[in-house]
Amino acid sequence: MSGSLSITAATVDPGLLDLPWELPLEDWPLDRIAALPKGISRHIVRFANLSGYVIAVKETTNELATREYDMLRTLQRLEVPCVEPVAVISGRTDENGGGLEPCLVTRHLRFSLPYRALFSQTLRPDTATRLADALALLLVQLHITGFFWGDVSLSNTLFRRDAGAFAAYLVDAETGKIYPGGLSRGQRENDVEIARVNIAGELMDLAAGGHVDEDLDPLVTSERIVSQYRMLWNELMGREQFSSAERWRINERVDRLNALGFDIEELSIRTAEGGTEVVIQPKVVDSGHHTRRLLRLTGLDAEENQARRLLNDLDQWRHTFNKGHLPEEQAAHEWVATVFEPVIRAIPRELRGKLEPAEVFHQVLEHRWFMSQRESRDVPLAEALSSYIEDILRHRRDEATVIEPATGSVTVPIRISAGPEDWRATV
Repeated sequence: MSGSLSITAATVDPGLLDLPWELPLEDWPLDRIAALPKGISRHIVRFANLSGYVIAVKETTNELATREYDMLRTLQRLEVPCVEPVAVISGRTDENGGGLEPCLVTRHLRFSLPYRALFSQTLRPDTATRLADALALLLVQLHITGFFWGDVSLSNTLFRRDAGAFAAYLVDAETGKIYPGGLSRGQRENDVEIARVNIAGELMDLAAGGHVDEDLDPLVTSERIVSQYRMLWNELMGREQFSSAERWRINERVDRLNALGFDIEELSIRTAEGGTEVVIQPKVVDSGHHTRRLLRLTGLDAEENQARRLLNDLDQWRHTFNKGHLPEEQAAHEWVATVFEPVIRAIPRELRGKLEPAEVFHQVLEHRWFMSQRESRDVPLAEALSSYIEDILRHRRDEATVIEPATGSVTVPIRISAGPEDWRATV
């Protein structure tokens, strides 16, 4: 390795020094490459194993690499969903001393997939709609922070499953810029129009290759992000005016924002002259209302819809097993120990890379509901869990990072005997 190699990082992982930086990315040997699904990129991108996790390495210019690295760090501080920047590698030379392009290194987001990997044969209309909704929410979150993306697309986004929906993460901030004073309406609408055009083009490309359901209309789906974005923005940032006799609408507005997954840090309330009207407007809104509540109560970190579903099960468990008298934090601790963790521990080791734990728990609850409906009886959770493992989870492809070939021991499914009562009542 040339002594001129330069690594810029907040914390340098020594394993970076062992990667073959003297080779162009397209020539990296297969034993260095992690086999993961990739999206479309204008740059050469490779996934590599590093110290027990996977990184994405992108060849670009030094200016763009440094700019994007700084931008991703800023977005992380603002708690915007995005990939984690690891380092900028510059000063690369080949074995003959010739210069090679610098690289931006980011950490691969576990359990995330590019949109093209979210379908096996054809992309169904409802899946495309959920992707557009997730991207619309991400765009609103970015715009609230004053971030102008400039290249909004499905290709520049990673998606995680989130209890029947998707959570979107920004993966390419190369064209982005933060405006400290916030974005004008024109800047926001420009980003939305870029999203509409790019999504329509991406879905048309899939349609041309026969990869979308015949009922999916790319133009209708691309328009969805426009309407969803405007609905969210108006709900989160819009002014609302009503008579002073309707002050209950203040709490109603807060409840709607919480239901969308947002917390209000500050709410501006102004009464009109004469006291006949009230005007309210959220000043600062943060996403992750249910995520933060779940984390505070249980220490579990989940996506927003997953957190909502887990909290609902916690509330139902408290009611079913007469735990309502317990402090919320104490009940939550008991629910984790006797309900959530036994379900997750029951997943065979070789299947734990299929989905993240919170999504597995959500899907077990869904599977239990469908079984109960189909069989017209209250199916015990243990029975539903065993059925889910054998009939559904075992046949899913992995969505976690596969770092090395499986060489360890392989476990068998753990079946929990199901008596006449829910197994949670006896743990």
